[in-house]
Amino acid sequence: MEVFVARGYHAAAMDEIAERAGVSKPVLYQHFPGKQELYLALLDESIEALVDAVRDSLRSTSDNRQRVAATFSAYYGYVAEHKGTFRLVFESDLTSEPAVRQRLDKVNEACANMISQMIKEDAGLGDDEAKLLGISLVGMAQVSARYWLSTLDTIPRDAAEQLVARLAWRGISGWPMNG
Repeated sequence: MEVFVARGYHAAAMDEIAERAGVSKPVLYQHFPGKQELYLALLDESIEALVDAVRDSLRSTSDNRQRVAATFSAYYGYVAEHKGTFRLVFESDLTSEPAVRQRLDKVNEACANMISQMIKEDAGLGDDEAKLLGISLVGMAQVSARYWLSTLDTIPRDAAEQLVARLAWRGISGWPMNG
């Protein structure tokens, strides 16, 4: 991943990747038929980390306001801890490649489904309405985290998380709780 992050997909060489991994190039090719398969495996690993972080944040509390804050914290935490990976995943020139696009859509869908399930249960909205709100919150988290990453020294992470979570909470808290 370090080589892909440092050089970009197209300039990353399998020779350098093998050297960094401490294996020979033939060993690398035994596990991955080509550079794209290796990239996709690394992408899958990275995406799984984000989905796990969102899942953990949603399960961390039953207080919805804290859930919103925890979920934005999960996105910003992922971005902060995986700066290069995040850029490679979400800002790569490969995002239009079908195999990459499918994975990016999958991560957005997985996160939106988890969030929309909470919204559906708590606000009593139908599947379609809850899904629209879930995907909207995912988009807000992803785009704002991407912007924050580009201005890293301007706004501290915790302040950025709180600011955007507050915005989201003010919108989502308008729906009445079921029960």
